[in-house]
Amino acid sequence: MEERTSSRHTITLDKREKLSASGVTDVLSFDEENIVAQTDKGMLVIRGSDLHINSLDLDKGELSVDGNVTCLSYEEESMGGSGFLRRLFK
Repeated sequence: MEERTSSRHTITLDKREKLSASGVTDVLSFDEENIVAQTDKGMLVIRGSDLHINSLDLDKGELSVDGNVTCLSYEEESMGGSGFLRRLFK
């Protein structure tokens, strides 16, 4: 298994318009209102409007997002995994 270079999870939000995150291991889904990313510290849900992923480098664990960010939250993963996503996109 390949080791990721970034095991430290950080989030930087500038004026609620530019978000940078490290420690990202995967992006599970995204659209203009929601981005669901798996991080070293759990599942991160970014909510807002006009959200756009500028860059994603999973080798470095880096994610860059532009748009109007209204909410950042961490969700507990359920045992089945599909329950959370089903509730998110209901």
